[in-house]
Amino acid sequence: MATPGACSTLIPDSWRQGVPGAPLPVGGVVGDWIAFADAQTGQLDKANGRTADTLAIIERCEARDRAAVKRTG
Repeated sequence: MATPGACSTLIPDSWRQGVPGAPLPVGGVVGDWIAFADAQTGQLDKANGRTADTLAIIERCEARDRAAVKRTG
């Protein structure tokens, strides 16, 4: 018998905390702000990647569970 809710246990607990934003620069140096924008974009890419990875993990887990149920039935 498949364990209900077991798929969510495959997602790393640390992902529940979210992805922090890049630290804001101090001062008005344009280069520092450009570096911040680049770093912030990297953090957004990481967050979006986690969302896609989470959905893929759960979909594969659910497919695995469905196949197991079919094999036993």
